[in-house]
Amino acid sequence: MSTDLRIGILGLGTRTATLAPYLHRPGAGSVVVAGTDVRPDAFARAREVFGDGIALASDHRELLGLGLDAVLVLTPDHLHRTMTTDFLEAGVAVYLDKPMATTIEDCDAILASARETGTKLYVGHNMRHMPVVLRMRELIQDGAIGDVKAIWCRHFVSHGGDYYFKNWCSDRRNTTGLLLQKGVHDIDVIHWLAGATTRRVTGMGGLTLYGDVDSRADNSERVRTDWFSYDNWPPLAIRDLSPVVDVEDLSMLTMRLDNGVYATYEQCHYTPDYWRNYTVIGTEGRLENFGDENGVVRLWNRRRDYEERGDREVGFGGEGAHGGADASIIPEFLSFVRDDGPISTTPVEARDAVAAGVCGTWSVRADGAPQDVPPVAADLAAYFAGNQLPAGGGAP
Repeated sequence: MSTDLRIGILGLGTRTATLAPYLHRPGAGSVVVAGTDVRPDAFARAREVFGDGIALASDHRELLGLGLDAVLVLTPDHLHRTMTTDFLEAGVAVYLDKPMATTIEDCDAILASARETGTKLYVGHNMRHMPVVLRMRELIQDGAIGDVKAIWCRHFVSHGGDYYFKNWCSDRRNTTGLLLQKGVHDIDVIHWLAGATTRRVTGMGGLTLYGDVDSRADNSERVRTDWFSYDNWPPLAIRDLSPVVDVEDLSMLTMRLDNGVYATYEQCHYTPDYWRNYTVIGTEGRLENFGDENGVVRLWNRRRDYEERGDREVGFGGEGAHGGADASIIPEFLSFVRDDGPISTTPVEARDAVAAGVCGTWSVRADGAPQDVPPVAADLAAYFAGNQLPAGGGAP
C-alpha cells in the first residue's frame, strides 16, 4: 500500500468537519497530521477527530517545516492569498477552498505563485461534483436542449442570517460581498454549463433586511453550530448578528459570456427555503432542476402551453454533504497530488468566477453601472492549460 499523504489543515472550523471523513484515512491514502486555527477551542475538537498526535498551532507558518505533502486552506477568504502563496513557495500542494480570494489581484498573485514554483494548486469548487450539476451538464452535452443560449439561477438562502450575518462573512473587508463569497459557486456552475466565461456584468442589490436588525454580538469565539436553528424565524427576529454588517443580503446579476450566452444570478438571504434553481434554455428546449441535493431535472422539448412536469424527467441524488460532492472532491484532490490525476475545476476557471463576482459587486455598489470583467493574463492561462488536465472538461 502506498504511503499516506501527510495533510495539514488551515482553519479547523465547520468545513473541516464535513471533509474530515474523506481526508483523514490512516493507512488508506492520507492522514491529517497538522492544523492551525486562531481559536484555542478548535484544538480540542481537532484532537477528537484526528487524534492526540496532530500538531496544532495558531500561526500557519509553524506548519511549513513539517514535511507536509499538501494543505487545505479553509480559512476566512481574505486570508487565502498569504497562506496559499506561503505553502506554494514551500513546495506544498494546496487545496484552496472557494472563493479563490476576495480580489482579482489576489487571485492573479496566487496563479503567478503556482506557475513560478511549479507547485500544485487545486480550488475546491465542490458544486462541480454535485449530482444535480453533473446531471444537467450531462444532458446538455448529450444535446438534450440543443445549443445553450441562456442560463438563469435563483438562489434561495434561508440560512443566510445564521450562516453569513453572524460571522466574518458580514464584513466586506473579509469577503468583498456575498455576491462573491456565496455566489461564486453558482457563477462557476453557469460558466461550466455554458462552456464560457463572463465578460460583462450589471448588478443591482442592497442590504434590504438585516441592516434593520439591532441585535449584535461578537461571535468570534463561537462556531455556526452554536447558534444555528430552524426556529430562528422570521428573519427580522434573528438575534446576535455581527457587529459589522455591510454586505448585501439581496443581489441580482446579469452576465454576458464570451460565447454569446446570457445569464442571470439572483441571491436572497432571507427566504424560508434553502436551495438553488437553474433554468438552462437552448435552441431545442430547456431544462430546470427541482431540488439541488436530491430531486429531478425536467426537460421541455415541445411547443406547448403550461405543463408542470415537462416532456422528460431525470432523477439525481447522493448521500452525504452537498449531495455527495464532498465524498468526490477530496479523492480527486488527493489523486491530483499523488498521481497528477485530472481535475474538475482549473485555477483559471476559479479565478474567472471570482472576477465576475467582484465586478458584479462593483456594479451593485455603482447603482448598476456595467462592468467589463478582465481576462486572466495570457501567460497564466497558457501555463495552467498545459499543466492541468480537466476531468470531463471542455465546452458542453
